[in-house]
Amino acid sequence: MRQLLGAFLSLACLLGVQACWSMPDVSLHGLFGQSAVLVIDGKQRLLKQGKTSPEGVTLISSDRQEAIIEVDGQRFTLGLSQHISSSFEAVKMAEVRIPRGHNGHYFVTGFVSGHAIEFLVDTGASAVVFNINQAKVLGIDYRNGKSIKINTASGMADARDVVLGKLTIGGITLYNVRCIVNIGSHPTMALLGNSFLSKVQMTEEEGVLLLTKKF
Repeated sequence: MRQLLGAFLSLACLLGVQACWSMPDVSLHGLFGQSAVLVIDGKQRLLKQGKTSPEGVTLISSDRQEAIIEVDGQRFTLGLSQHISSSFEAVKMAEVRIPRGHNGHYFVTGFVSGHAIEFLVDTGASAVVFNINQAKVLGIDYRNGKSIKINTASGMADARDVVLGKLTIGGITLYNVRCIVNIGSHPTMALLGNSFLSKVQMTEEEGVLLLTKKF
């Protein structure tokens, strides 16, 4: 009887790999450009972007803030000292729903350095855009940005090309987001442009714009 039970369990494992598969314990211990130091089942591995460890963990990408790994076709985002294991439950994808406002435009409140600001969603803008007064309120260090010229409704204007350390829209937070500060009063409302929008998925459903974080 015991032999029959053992044979049945072995067959169940062969037929149901998912039930017997155990996710390795993975923690992130270091970030170095396009490489990351991972501890996988107690063994330290230095992985370069696109490489796979002997345990089957692939480093998809990494930056100064986090690493994206893939295990058995599933992707996970890890911050420093965070870990996943067989008890890990994947977090639902972060998303923001924005109802259509007046004149068919979409408006949403975002946060920069803890300060709230109203954005106009503008797919025609190459980057997030602020005027100089908004930049001062938000504490953006625009003076050290790259000097550029931009085309506004009033003609060519001086501007600064800078990088925001962190930008939060609803439940979506992105790091190192390019933005442009116009040394003038335009635009009157901050623009949520493609330096943010290109990093999320956008769909429109019955007058509601849905932004979903890609990873």
